[in-house]
Amino acid sequence: MNFNQGLFQQQSLKLSMTQELSQAIALLQYSSQELASFLESKSLENPLISVDSSSKHDKDLDFSASFNRKKKPSTNQDAKYWIEQISEEQPSLDRHLLSQIPPSLSKEDVHILRKLIQQLDENGYLRVSKQELSDIISVPIESIETNLKVLQSMDPVGVGAYNLQECLLLQAKKIRSCSELAIIILERHFLPLAEKKWKELAKELGISLIEIQQVFDFIQTLNPRPCSAFYHEKSSYIVPDVVVEWKDQQFSIYHSDLSIPSFSLNEGYYAELKKKQDATVHQFLQEKWQEYQWIAKGIQQRKETILRVVTSISEKQPEAMIKGLSFLKPMTMKDIADQLEVHESTVSRAVKEKYILAPFGTVEMRSFFSSNLQSTDFEDVSAEQAKREIENLIKNENKQKPLSDQDIADTLKTEHGIVLSRRTVAKYRDQLGIQSSSKRKRYE
Repeated sequence: MNFNQGLFQQQSLKLSMTQELSQAIALLQYSSQELASFLESKSLENPLISVDSSSKHDKDLDFSASFNRKKKPSTNQDAKYWIEQISEEQPSLDRHLLSQIPPSLSKEDVHILRKLIQQLDENGYLRVSKQELSDIISVPIESIETNLKVLQSMDPVGVGAYNLQECLLLQAKKIRSCSELAIIILERHFLPLAEKKWKELAKELGISLIEIQQVFDFIQTLNPRPCSAFYHEKSSYIVPDVVVEWKDQQFSIYHSDLSIPSFSLNEGYYAELKKKQDATVHQFLQEKWQEYQWIAKGIQQRKETILRVVTSISEKQPEAMIKGLSFLKPMTMKDIADQLEVHESTVSRAVKEKYILAPFGTVEMRSFFSSNLQSTDFEDVSAEQAKREIENLIKNENKQKPLSDQDIADTLKTEHGIVLSRRTVAKYRDQLGIQSSSKRKRYE
């Protein structure tokens, strides 16, 4: 065996994570808002970078694509652009309740009522006990109870309740048509009713299941969050990254840069610094110029990659792109990656937190990807299709004998050729916001 030491040459290929490559990867996965923030921060660090947030771009012909689908049906829907909504000023809950304080109340009672109103959450519930309120306001607990009754008599009905049961009871007592049975159940048997232990409840009260069903239906008409209408979050708007139009049997795809500020070279500053004879200034200028070039190239690559991905999605999912996600076919990110000859992670970064303004509306790019489910006739079936069939089955079921998850799985297999386990049916049902069969059952 030869253990001689020496110098040898060996040729090998090795992928090196350069700063330029790292920058390109980061820019690709940025959402429009993140990219805008990144450019703004870089413009503060680099004097060669000029960013104009007020600039809005038209269709960028350098980054557009189109292709024909001659046999696809036309649609009367034109591409709809978002309309900025102008929200009118809404009255606050505090102001609404304060306007109802009876003028006959003493200054002390008005003060207590104001403090009670300040303790309400956005749904109108009190989350502080009477004793704690008494300590906070420094008044006897009897005064708290007296003024709490005044608060609970105000509009909206149900305000000032401590829990859901009390909130619903306050509303029920205000409704003339409310039955005495409904009041009794709300006061004394709220938990068994909510947990659908109706057979035990019917036996205890000596009534029929149909009567309990009627009480339950009535309670469903009450508002569990009486003051939610007064709570307004600031509207958030989704600005699409790509616009897809369908006209004359053809897709037109282009970037929408409305949320991305205009990015350019500050030529005046660059020319001024270039005149300087200082070596330090020249080194600084070279570094900043290199950074500008990296970012500019990264943004261009980002646009090209996103456009290629959306074009590929449109080619593979034409019906879903035109009509909506209910026409989605099974398609994974690997399918797109293989077609574009890129890594699957590149597709994942390209669609992350990005939106398409399609002919049917604005939707997240990730929504077009769906797993391929097993079927008895070997045709491709997507998870979205399976969910749609589950929804239709439950919608048309006999409400007196609702379908169990196993019944749904069996029906999907025999009637639609979709093979799902009971657990998968339960998972999809939960995602659709549909209750289990025991809670869907009606007694009438």
